[in-house]
Amino acid sequence: MKKILLLSDTHSHIDKQILKYVVQADEVWHAGDIGDLKVTDTLKALKPLRAVYGNIDDDKARREFPENDRFFCEGVDVWMTHIGGYPNKYNGRIREEIHKNPPKLFICGHSHILKVIFDKKLDLLHMNPGACGKHGFHKVRTMLRFTIDGEKISDLEIIELEKRV
Repeated sequence: MKKILLLSDTHSHIDKQILKYVVQADEVWHAGDIGDLKVTDTLKALKPLRAVYGNIDDDKARREFPENDRFFCEGVDVWMTHIGGYPNKYNGRIREEIHKNPPKLFICGHSHILKVIFDKKLDLLHMNPGACGKHGFHKVRTMLRFTIDGEKISDLEIIELEKRV
């Protein structure tokens, strides 16, 4: 069993509010737009980290992290990318592959909009944790927390860090 903290779109921001949840997780997954690598260095110092780079990330982040990360966590096939779209509107870059070989859990960031949608056609769960950084149009900083136990994804929680003014 693993407790996962899923975040995205930090845009170089890391703070005590985020770190409070990091220490409670078994693993942290970052769905791109990291910004300064001090963010991922801070996360890696505390917990195992999986991350993908996003469209604002520089060459250093692109050398350290992949654009797509397809992996198994426990018995769950996971695909994480930054720009992926969502059910019925998947990004053209991944559309063919996701239809040919869908994962059980598809994760992306980019939109700054928290979404959790079950795609009945592809039998997959789509997650976008919104944005936990302070840059962008989102009104509330958000993350997701959930548990993977064998092939089961459970205990999904939305974490609202603060409203932005």
